[in-house]
Amino acid sequence: MSDGNQRTRYALVGLGSRAEMYVNALASGFPDTAELVALCDSNQTRIAAYNGWLTDAGHPALPAYTPDRFEEMLTAERVDAVIVCTTDSAHDHYLVSAMNNGRRAITEKPMTVDVAKCRAILDTQRRTGVPVEVTFNYRYNPVHQRVRELLADDTVGRVGSVTFEWLLDVQHGADYFRRWHREREHSGGLLVHKSSHHFDLVNWWLDDRPELVFGMGRLFFYGESNGARHGLARDYARAAGSEEARSDPFALDLAASPRMRALYLDAEHEDGYLRDRNVFGSGITVEDDMSVLARYRSGVSLNYQLHAYSPYEGYRVCFNGSGGRLELAVRENDYARSPVEDGFRLERPPGTDAADFTRATITRYPLFAEPEVLLDEPLEPGHGGGDELMLRALFGPPAADPLGLRADHVAGANALAVGLAATESFRTGAPVRVSDLLPL
Repeated sequence: MSDGNQRTRYALVGLGSRAEMYVNALASGFPDTAELVALCDSNQTRIAAYNGWLTDAGHPALPAYTPDRFEEMLTAERVDAVIVCTTDSAHDHYLVSAMNNGRRAITEKPMTVDVAKCRAILDTQRRTGVPVEVTFNYRYNPVHQRVRELLADDTVGRVGSVTFEWLLDVQHGADYFRRWHREREHSGGLLVHKSSHHFDLVNWWLDDRPELVFGMGRLFFYGESNGARHGLARDYARAAGSEEARSDPFALDLAASPRMRALYLDAEHEDGYLRDRNVFGSGITVEDDMSVLARYRSGVSLNYQLHAYSPYEGYRVCFNGSGGRLELAVRENDYARSPVEDGFRLERPPGTDAADFTRATITRYPLFAEPEVLLDEPLEPGHGGGDELMLRALFGPPAADPLGLRADHVAGANALAVGLAATESFRTGAPVRVSDLLPL
C-alpha cells in the first residue's frame, strides 16, 4: 500500500468482458482499502469503452497504457498490484513482469496454458518471493464451502473416490467455440481454461494433490465436419452481417448487448478479433467431450467428465467414503435458451428468480441409514455468490481465512496439472505422472 490513505493501488491488464467485474468493484466498492489507478490493453476502443463507463458512473477516466508500456505503467502510476485478465496464453508474460518488478500479481484462472509457461511463473515466484494469487471464485461459493466443511468433519468418513460430471449447455458451452477459447494456443483447451476451476475444487476439497492422470477427449459436436455430420452446419464465418446466422440457434448477436457491442463489435477493426464466429466453422483445435481419470497422492481416485454440448447446464459431484456417500447436485438451468431469442447469455430469464432457475442440493447417504438432505436452496447470482465474496477477500480489509479460500501459485499449478497431464495423455494414449511435467 503506497499512498497516504493506505489504499492498495491496482492496475488491470486485459479489458474483455471478464474485467468488468474487477473494474466495477474497484471503482465503487472498496474506497477505504483499494483503488484502480490504470488500465492496460492493446485495443484503444476497449479502453475508451471502459473509461466511458467509468465517467458515466461519476468516476474519473483512468490513465491508459498499451502492452509495450506495461512496466512504464507500474512505475508512473505507483502500482502495488496487477490484475491480469488477458487471453490465457498471455497471463505468464504479465505475471512474470509484475513479479520481477516487485508487484503483487493477481490472475484470472487458469494461471497459464502450458507446461513451459507454468514453469516460468513458478521459477520467477520462487526467485522473487512476490505473491501470486489465482482467482478461483468457485471456492468462495457458499455451497462449495459447505462441502469443504462436511468433508473436513469426516461426514462420510475417509474418502476413497470422487466422481464429477460438469455439463455446459449449448449456449454457454457453445460460447467457448465462438471465441479465442476454441484455439489451444490461446486457451490450452477446455480442460485447462474451464476445468481448472473444477480440478481446483477437488484439490481444495480433498486437501490433496494430483499424482497420475489419464485422459481421453475429442471434438465430437462442434467444428466443421461435426456440424455437417449432425445436420447443424450453417454457411457463415461469423454472425454479424450474416443472413444465414439470423435463424441459427448457435449464433451470437453481439449488437443485442450494448456492452458486447462496445467491447467487441465496435473494437474489432483494431485487432481483427471476432467474438461471434460460427461454432461449426473451421479452425477449432480443442475438444468438446473429455474424460479424465486421476489418482491423488493419498490414493483417492477422481473420475471426471466435461461435456460442452448439453441441453441443460449443471454439475454433480459424488464423494464415496468409508462411512457413506456425499452428493452435491447443482442445476443451473432447465434448458439452454437460444441467442436467437436472448441475443447474449443472461444470468437467468426475465421474470424469474433464482429459485425458479437454479438449485443446489447436498445429500448424505450414510451406511445402513436413511439419506439426509443437508442443503437444498437456490444459487445466488455471480457463481453462486462466490464472486462477491472473492472480491471482498481480494480488495477489502484483511480477514481470517480458515477454509483456505485464497489460492496461490501452487494451487494454480496443481489445478493446471490435471488438465495439462490429461491433454498430454490425449496425445500419447498413456497415463502421465504430474511430476514429469511440473515441479510441484
